[in-house]
Amino acid sequence: MRVTIIYDNEVSQPGLESGWGFSCLIETESRALILFDTGADGATLFHNMKELGINPRDIGTIVISHAHGDHTGGLWDILEVNRDAEIYVPASFRAGIRGRKVTPVMQPIQIAEDVFSTGELKGVEQSLALSTDKGIVVVAGCSHPGVGTIIDTVSQFGRLYGIIGGLHGFSDFDRLRGLSLICPCHCTQYKSELRQLFPKQYIACGAGLELEL
Repeated sequence: MRVTIIYDNEVSQPGLESGWGFSCLIETESRALILFDTGADGATLFHNMKELGINPRDIGTIVISHAHGDHTGGLWDILEVNRDAEIYVPASFRAGIRGRKVTPVMQPIQIAEDVFSTGELKGVEQSLALSTDKGIVVVAGCSHPGVGTIIDTVSQFGRLYGIIGGLHGFSDFDRLRGLSLICPCHCTQYKSELRQLFPKQYIACGAGLELEL
C-alpha cells in the first residue's frame, strides 16, 4: 500500500505548490485509488496531481474527513472531471452532492480492501485505518476529535503501527509511544517537539512525499 501526500502546508518535491490544507492519495494492493480530502483549492490540488502523475479521473473513491474548507476546497473541481467516484463523508457533512453515490458515515465501516473508516468521531470528523503487513496506519485530516480518541477507535482494527496527517492541538505525546511511523502534516502545532521526542519514527510531511506501507 502507498500513501502520497498531494496537498500540504509544506512541499517535499521541487515544482509542487504548498497551501493551507491537506489531501493524500491512497493506493491499495489491488491498485484501487482513494483520495482522502481535497485541500483548500482545486488549482493547487490539480497542479500537484499533474506533477505527481496522478489522473483525477482514475480515482475510484473520495473520502472527506470533515467539512472545513481546507479539506473540501478542491472537492467540487474533482467532481467536475470525475463523474464516477464513490464519495464517503462524515454524517454531519451538510453540503449537497447531487447525482452521485454518497455514503454518510456514522459508524466504523470498510471502504475498500484493507481500508476502514473510524466512523464520525465526536460528531465532527472521520479518519482512515489502513491495514498493512506492519500493522494499522491511521490517516487523519486534522484530528479534531483528539488523537487519543482516534487511536482508541482504531485499535479495534488491529495493532497500531503509525499515524499520518494533521494532529491539530495535539500535545499528549505519550499516546504515540510504541509507534514506528509518525508523520505529522498540515495543522500540527508541535512538529519540532515530535521530531525531538521521536527522531527515528518521525517523517517530515510535505506535498510529494510517498510512503510505502
